[in-house]
Amino acid sequence: MHVVERFAAFAQTFRAQPVPAEVLHHAKRAVIDWYAALLPGAVAAPATLLEKALADNLDRGRATLAHGRKSTARTAALINATAAHTMEVDDIFRDAIYHPGAPTIATALAVAQETGASGEEFLRGVIAGYEISTRIGKAMGRAHYRYWHNTGTIGSFGAAAAAATIYGLDAKRYAHALATVATFAAGLQQAFRMDSMSKPLHAGHAAEAGLLAALAAREGVTGSLDVIEGESGFGRAMSDGPDWEKALATLGTDFHITQMTFKNHACCGHTFAAIDGALELQRRMSVSAADIARVLVGTYRAALDVAGYEQPATPAEARFSLKYVVATALTHGSVRLAAFEPERMADAATRALMQKIELSVDAELDAGFPGRRAARIAIETKDGRRDEYLQPTRKGDPDMPLSDVELEHKFLELAAPVLGDAAARALVARLWTLENAASV
Repeated sequence: MHVVERFAAFAQTFRAQPVPAEVLHHAKRAVIDWYAALLPGAVAAPATLLEKALADNLDRGRATLAHGRKSTARTAALINATAAHTMEVDDIFRDAIYHPGAPTIATALAVAQETGASGEEFLRGVIAGYEISTRIGKAMGRAHYRYWHNTGTIGSFGAAAAAATIYGLDAKRYAHALATVATFAAGLQQAFRMDSMSKPLHAGHAAEAGLLAALAAREGVTGSLDVIEGESGFGRAMSDGPDWEKALATLGTDFHITQMTFKNHACCGHTFAAIDGALELQRRMSVSAADIARVLVGTYRAALDVAGYEQPATPAEARFSLKYVVATALTHGSVRLAAFEPERMADAATRALMQKIELSVDAELDAGFPGRRAARIAIETKDGRRDEYLQPTRKGDPDMPLSDVELEHKFLELAAPVLGDAAARALVARLWTLENAASV
C-alpha cells in the first residue's frame, strides 16, 4: 500500500471506533483555541479584504464566516482559515513546526455546516486531519522548513483529511483526496520575510485546496497514489527523504492532538521561549526595564531567521521581531494584542530597550530544534548585576501546557472584544459540550 492508502485505511478504522475520552477533550480544546484565534482575525485584514474579493461566493451557501455571514463551503474555509492565522495566536504542533488548527478546523467546520454534520462528526474530522497532517509534517522535518511554510504545505493534508472524513469518503476516494492535495501544497518562507499579508493566506489556501481535493475525489477524480514517497514526489522534492514507516508507526495509538501547543503570547511562536525566559529572569532579579543595561538572548537558528526584524515598522513585522517582543515583555509585562497597536509600537521605552538586546544562535539549543524550543537569557543591569536563565520550553507547550481554565481565559480575552462578553461566554460553554450537538 502507498502512504496515502495507509492514511486512508486509518481514517476508515477511526471512523468506526469510539473516540477515546482524552482525545475528544483535546479536540475540543483545539476548537476553542481556534475560535480564539479566528474571531479577532476575522475583523482584520486580510480576511476583511477577502470578503470583498470573494463577494460573489458570499450571502449564499450553508457555511458561515466567523460573524455569521453565509458562504459557500470553499470560500468559508479559505476566509476563516486565513482569519485564524492572522493574529499569530493559533495552535502549534511543535515537532512538525506547523499550525494545524487554522486550515484543518476551518475546513472541518465548513464541510460540517454544508452537510449538517453532528458535533461528534465534526470533531472526528478535526482529529483525523490533525493525526494525518502532523505525521506528514514531522516526517518532512527541518529540511522542509528551510524554504517552505508548513502551515501552507502540511496544512493542505490536514484540510483534505478533515473534509474527506466528514464527507464519509471510502478508502479509495480518501486516498485520492490526499494524493491530489499533495500537488496543491504550497507556501514559501520568503513570502513573510518582508511585510506582507501572504502568511495567513497560506492557511487559507491550504483549507480551500484540501476541501477541493476531497470534493473532487468524492466525484471520482484520481490522484497519483505514490505522490508522497515517489522518486519525484512530495517527500523528495520538498525534504530530504522522509522516513514514512516511522511516520505511520503510531498512527491510531498515539494521538498527536493531545500534544498540542496553545500560544500564550500574540506573536511568532519562535519567540516564546525568549519571552518566557526574559520575564522569569526579570522576576528573579527584581529589575525594571529602566534598570537594564544589556539583554543577551541565545536560541535556535530558526527563531533568528524567521523572527529577525531589527526595526519593525508594522504589526506584522513586530510579531516577527525577537527584539521587539522581548523588549515589550520586559517593559509592559506581556505580549498580547495590545502590543501591536500604534501607540505601543511607538513606545519610547520599548524602542530604547530593543537597542540593548543582542541575539545569537546557541549551538546546544539549536541542536534540539524542532522537538525542543528553548532560549538562554542573560540580563545585565546598570548597577553591575548579572544573571542568566535557561528557559527549557515554552509556556503552552505539551510539557508546560495551558490548563483548561487558562485556555478558556485566553478565549475570553480574544473573543469578548469581538462578540461581547455574554456571547463569548455562551459560545465557549457550547464548545465544551460540542460532541453532544445534533448539528453544527
